[in-house]
Amino acid sequence: MEGELIKAALAALERAYAPYSKHRVGAAVLARSGRIFAGCNVENASYGLTVCAERTALFAAVAGGETSIARIVIVSSTGRPTPPCGACRQVLAEFAQDLEVVMVGGKSEKRAWLSALLPDAFRKDRKGLS
Repeated sequence: MEGELIKAALAALERAYAPYSKHRVGAAVLARSGRIFAGCNVENASYGLTVCAERTALFAAVAGGETSIARIVIVSSTGRPTPPCGACRQVLAEFAQDLEVVMVGGKSEKRAWLSALLPDAFRKDRKGLS
């Protein structure tokens, strides 16, 4: 299954729209149902409107009816493993108590659990949040 996730993320990387940063990223999420959804980063001249590959893949999963995510694979054009940004970490935490984050770049790979990348995330299941 992980090979399929990496292939989906690499295919998405090829479709990334990054004319400003030149940092192309592809991501693929594995829903707990076994379905795979991919996404790429899409930049905008108004930088704040840029959307990361991780969120694009996750939003595709949600649009496809999936709200429980088990794993995400992230590939980037930098040639080294690239972790998700803080905004992506928080959005991922909305749909996974914890998930495996696999970062692939060149011939290197890093793995981490979302809870290690974003300890004490804001989540609806935490007391004090609605």
